[in-house]
Amino acid sequence: MNQVLRLAIGGIVVGVLVLVLKYAAYYVTGSVALFSDAAESIVNVATAVAAFFAVRWSAVPPDANHPYGHYKAEYLSAVLEGVLIVVAALAIMRKAYLGFLNPQPLDAPTLGLVINGLATAINGAWCFLLFRVGRRRRSPALVADAHHLWTDVVTSLGVLVGVALVAVTGWLVLDSIIAGLVALHILWWGWVLMMRSFGGLMDEAVSKELLEKIRQAISTEAEGALEAHDLRTRHAGRVTFIEFHLVVPGTMSVADSHTICDRVEEALKSDIPDAIITIHVEPEHKAKHPGGVPVV
Repeated sequence: MNQVLRLAIGGIVVGVLVLVLKYAAYYVTGSVALFSDAAESIVNVATAVAAFFAVRWSAVPPDANHPYGHYKAEYLSAVLEGVLIVVAALAIMRKAYLGFLNPQPLDAPTLGLVINGLATAINGAWCFLLFRVGRRRRSPALVADAHHLWTDVVTSLGVLVGVALVAVTGWLVLDSIIAGLVALHILWWGWVLMMRSFGGLMDEAVSKELLEKIRQAISTEAEGALEAHDLRTRHAGRVTFIEFHLVVPGTMSVADSHTICDRVEEALKSDIPDAIITIHVEPEHKAKHPGGVPVV
């Protein structure tokens, strides 16, 4: 079992633990703001399960019906997570509105804050781990889950401060106002996550920084070739697809041109481990820039 899959399973366990703690905090206080925090944790569990299946599905090798693999399955998980966040935000808004109309005093606020604080600390540690591994392994599902957890951490801290103020000042309506702000915050992040996932589903190219690294690797390692042109890139989950045409002298043997391709591929994969590279070798009369251009 690879690290990404282990983290996806761990996300389910952590999500359930945090949900139990946050619901307990809501149960002992009756706070609408703490309810909003617990409601978001329900989404965390659901999306952690979706992320697990997406990561597992994306690891399935290419087959006759999916010759380019199943890597985009992770984007589907990220889109689902965004949708669930939006649904949770709407549910929280409803609860906040009802609480605003009929504010209720808090029970055992100190105990509730301690329990919720523990849940927030667990979420923060797990979020940091997901960001680090998800970015290194180029896993959209894990990165999306980390983004969602980060919003949960930020909003939880705001909720903790807000509920403490309610307990100190006795201004009960503040509890519902905080819950409404939490709903707006996670609604925004749900929209951001869906937009990021749509970019991957639409074969969005790599960033300018990564593209420059790819160009530099080809230019440095393609010694003996005349030029490289029609460079195209795209992301599919944790995999980066790189395609380009490599122009070589017409007198060069197939073996020699293949050696250049191997050298370029090795350099690219050292920078991008999960890269899938396709190089189309062409004779010199196919050059688009007579005289040779390293990478176009």
